[in-house]
Amino acid sequence: MENTCEPTTATALLRGATCRCPACGEGPLFRKFLKVKDRCDACGEDLHHHRADDMPAYIVMSIVGHIVIGLLLWVETSFAPSIWIHIALWVPLTLGLSLGLLQPVKGTIVALQWALRMHGFGARRSRDSTTNLQRVA
Repeated sequence: MENTCEPTTATALLRGATCRCPACGEGPLFRKFLKVKDRCDACGEDLHHHRADDMPAYIVMSIVGHIVIGLLLWVETSFAPSIWIHIALWVPLTLGLSLGLLQPVKGTIVALQWALRMHGFGARRSRDSTTNLQRVA
């Protein structure tokens, strides 16, 4: 008999942040850097319903902006380095943080949409729940 226990929202979000399927946590969520798979390889969950659009980029910009600007202001007021030191510090940090956060943030957003049954994610789970209840009865 298959496992019909659905994960909590927190578990689904953690799975998404680690770029795993929010339903089972086994299959990879992405087939390319930011391209979500149409279906989970492990459990068969449909993932093509997601509508993350530009939200991950906005969230990453907010996080990276707060980190980099805060550090930049602290370094400037404490040490007053030349502009070349600023460029050498902040450009790589900004690029690294941005690229490093994009996939986990997008995975979390897809997992949140899955957990909240948004954009068609709930249709299959509702149908499976009804089928399982009919089997029990």
